[in-house]
Amino acid sequence: MSIDKLAETAADAVADIPDGASLAVGGFGLAGIPWFLIDALLDQGAAQLTIVSNNCGVDGAGLGLLLEARKIDKVIASYIGENKEFGRQFLAGEVTVELTPQGTLAERMRAGGSGIGAFYTPTGVGTLVADGGLPWRYNPDGSVALASQPKEVRSFNGQDMVLEEAIVTDYALIRAAVVDKAGNCKFHAAARNFNPPAAMSGRITIVEAERVVEVGELGPDEIHLPGIFVKRIVELTPEQAARKEIEQRTTRPRPTQIDATPEQPVHS
Repeated sequence: MSIDKLAETAADAVADIPDGASLAVGGFGLAGIPWFLIDALLDQGAAQLTIVSNNCGVDGAGLGLLLEARKIDKVIASYIGENKEFGRQFLAGEVTVELTPQGTLAERMRAGGSGIGAFYTPTGVGTLVADGGLPWRYNPDGSVALASQPKEVRSFNGQDMVLEEAIVTDYALIRAAVVDKAGNCKFHAAARNFNPPAAMSGRITIVEAERVVEVGELGPDEIHLPGIFVKRIVELTPEQAARKEIEQRTTRPRPTQIDATPEQPVHS
């Protein structure tokens, strides 16, 4: 019996995501984000969402679109980044933001997908991350409406570590370079960032694939995420697959052949 997890469209893939759902979303900045699944979710209209992601997009792109449409109620992320609307909503008390150290966030999602309930890490010990009091939500007048609670700290081999709970979400939205019909995923370069742990975190994981191949076309060593974590696949068109924007494009001229040649020593 063949395995085929292909959905007809991105809209079909996200159609059952309800109001109040929690979603882990892959990507780092704009690199490797599921552009078309986010757009489809925006059109679908689900609201009061909890988003778990490294950041929350930028103004006018990615998860920033869901923020601007007031579809997000809570964000668990590593940083606010360059998203001015994200910062404005947080300080105005319109969204709850649980800031989490970047490596801790990745491990919380990976642990959730691995069946690990919690783990200890030295990251955050001696800070508000462990001691509590980190503002999560403000009142409109700027006072703190909700703050983090203290976490358990224990010593292992003489080093204090803080207990961090794993994250399991209702859904996960990710993007991959190549996916076979069983859901085995291969990522390209920097897009292999938060996509694997986000995929592991979701109970129902949906991947938008730049290219879909038959089962067996990916070699075992090429698979970065086993298909057991993927429930639905959306195949992108070549035009859609080419969409890979970044926040800020910074370039420099390539060196000429003469410039690239090391200077030769001068002999008298």
